[in-house]
Amino acid sequence: MTTITTRTVEYPADGLTMIGHLALPAGADRRPAVLLGPEGMGLSDVERRRADALAELGYAALAFDLHGGRYLGDPEEMLARCLPLLADPDRMRGIGHAALDVLRAEPRTDPERIAAVGYGTGGAIALELGRDGVDLRAIGTVNATTTGRPGEAARIRCPVWAGVGSQDPIMPPAQRNAFTAEMQAAGVDWRLTVYGGALHAFHHPPVDHPAVPGVGHHPQHARRAWRDVVDLLAECLPVTEDLGA
Repeated sequence: MTTITTRTVEYPADGLTMIGHLALPAGADRRPAVLLGPEGMGLSDVERRRADALAELGYAALAFDLHGGRYLGDPEEMLARCLPLLADPDRMRGIGHAALDVLRAEPRTDPERIAAVGYGTGGAIALELGRDGVDLRAIGTVNATTTGRPGEAARIRCPVWAGVGSQDPIMPPAQRNAFTAEMQAAGVDWRLTVYGGALHAFHHPPVDHPAVPGVGHHPQHARRAWRDVVDLLAECLPVTEDLGA
């Protein structure tokens, strides 16, 4: 296993002190980087492990925070914060830009080679960064076929990949169709993968607290979705070894 280093990073966003998780590969050279967004519950060890896995692949990775260091395991509390957030593109962009600034400021990050990958609310934030015209190499989302303000998808400057469960009641076929219509009309290089039989948050391991209806883990598709994310990064943000480092 490749040696990596990790540390927590604090930064302001959305009126809160966010606490992210930064994972870096071995070495001292600049690396392509990935901004990683969590589900609506917030940053947990699931996303921290994913950031670590990306660092093992050679990326600088920042798993960003949504709720000021809190994990919202109560569905009602989570929805009370996330639903207004998802309805406010400017707030989502503010959270995304604050985390992106932290990642760009990291000396190991190549600021010209950054991708955004997100799950649920974190995926919606990744898409809003694209709609805001941020220079990203790729956007990857799971459970986040969210649409934006009319016409703003034309500002997306990179390929977009979205994964969703076929039985996801939160992102149903009508929502998926609206998302793909938006991407197509904007001329985005987009892809959609539908995982047969999977519910919302199918990628997330089972939790030991109540969840909103329609959520369920699907181990096989979770592995496939992770491979699809890694393949997207390999295509759009390849890791190249610096032999002089």
